[in-house]
Amino acid sequence: MTDYRHVAQLRTVEQFRAHLDALGVSLPVDAQVAVGEDAPLGKPHPVSSDLTPSPLSVYGEGAGGEVAGDGVRSIGNRFCILPMEGWDGTEDGQPSDLTRRRWRRFGASGAKLIWGGEAVAVLPEARANPNQLLINDNTVAGLRDLRLELDREHEAAFGTSADLLVGLQLTHSGRFSRPTRAGLQPRIAYRHSLLDAKFGVKDDAALLTDAEFDMLLDAFTRAAVLAQEAGFAFVDIKHCHGYLLHEVLSAHDRPGQFGGSFENRTRFLREIVARIRAAAPGLGIGVRLSAFDWIPHQPGAGGVGIPVAHEGAYRYAFGGDGSGTGIDLSEPKRFLDLLHELHIPLVCITAGSPYYVPHIQRPALFPPSDGYLPPEDPLVGVARQIAVTAELKQHRPELIVVGSGYSYLQEWLPNVAQAVVRAGMVDSVGLGRMALSYPTLPADVLAGRTLQRKLICRTFSECTTAPRHGMVSGCFPLDPFYAARPEAAAVAAVKKEIKERQR
Repeated sequence: MTDYRHVAQLRTVEQFRAHLDALGVSLPVDAQVAVGEDAPLGKPHPVSSDLTPSPLSVYGEGAGGEVAGDGVRSIGNRFCILPMEGWDGTEDGQPSDLTRRRWRRFGASGAKLIWGGEAVAVLPEARANPNQLLINDNTVAGLRDLRLELDREHEAAFGTSADLLVGLQLTHSGRFSRPTRAGLQPRIAYRHSLLDAKFGVKDDAALLTDAEFDMLLDAFTRAAVLAQEAGFAFVDIKHCHGYLLHEVLSAHDRPGQFGGSFENRTRFLREIVARIRAAAPGLGIGVRLSAFDWIPHQPGAGGVGIPVAHEGAYRYAFGGDGSGTGIDLSEPKRFLDLLHELHIPLVCITAGSPYYVPHIQRPALFPPSDGYLPPEDPLVGVARQIAVTAELKQHRPELIVVGSGYSYLQEWLPNVAQAVVRAGMVDSVGLGRMALSYPTLPADVLAGRTLQRKLICRTFSECTTAPRHGMVSGCFPLDPFYAARPEAAAVAAVKKEIKERQR
């Protein structure tokens, strides 16, 4: 086990700052978290119609967002719930009782921006797991009810949902498609020697043709129309975490109209935006983007992650510098320029992929079962994501930028969140794993209540290990509801086996 100091051991802000200094990590930290009308985390975020082709292009009609006059609407505070896959839908793609429980908890969280809540597949073959939610004619009513349950929970806790913005993340899982229990059934944008070997792509049969991409444009468009019918204010055209549209961004060697030049690698986004605007006028559009990526990592000595060996420049990391473990934000900045040009005001910044380089995307002290021990103190990864997000926000201050990677901050999440929002480094602070163990953290912070330490996510990674073994995702260590489920014992056995293997 790597010998990194646990954040839970840092009991004062001075100790936390001293630890950051010892690591050489630059991260703003406020000593006190403000409460009240002028609190940075509690301030509404205005959304100007100047960024959009019509006043309703951010907020769907009747789908939330408080009108602030002069065509400006506002999101009620600076907390966001990030989208997650629960592995707990029905086989035909409907929400289950577990899905509805999770969304109700998101509604009670106090966050005023719900970024997708869930990754929802646009086609059955596009699912990342056989229990992922689908959006089609048969599931649209269930998705509408899911959103309404979230709204009602929010209204019961906070009196109104007028300043609550709820979107739906639309996805094609690409290389990581697993629509049945039979295993991966990848569809890819290009052949990748390292990832093909790791994930079992043996020939060109998995390659999507340009004609198939054209059909996917129809599928995403239909999904967006149905999302609007279900009452969602916006859709996220997902470009992150190694899934299909993220992979397209690094398809330098792909021939045809969806590969090669930057213009071709962003063609799908441009075309889908035009189609959605024509088919679903008034529906908002956002993009969750892996703004940088690294070469795949694997366990090395002692189980610590190391880069996979590769000769020459590594060309397949969007936002990478060719070294495999460096960053070049030239193309991500061009991508944000394109979002501005397309009047897309919402962008959520993340990094890498949980499938092949999880430590840069989801900093954690305890890896999932298919991962590796962190090669750096996870706080280094948190600071990296925050710094990249800040640089992108500075490049395009007009955009509403949501940040990721905050859960590992644990007790100090509110102090860092307030500091980065106050400094204009980000507009909204996204919560992923933390929202599973401690969904009401935003409400507690905004009300000035002491954090409930027993609920704070310690990044044990059971929420990832469980689905890697075909089980539902949830916080088995800290949520009594999941701790009482039969999967809890199975996950514990998997973790025990991992520890014994690492000795």
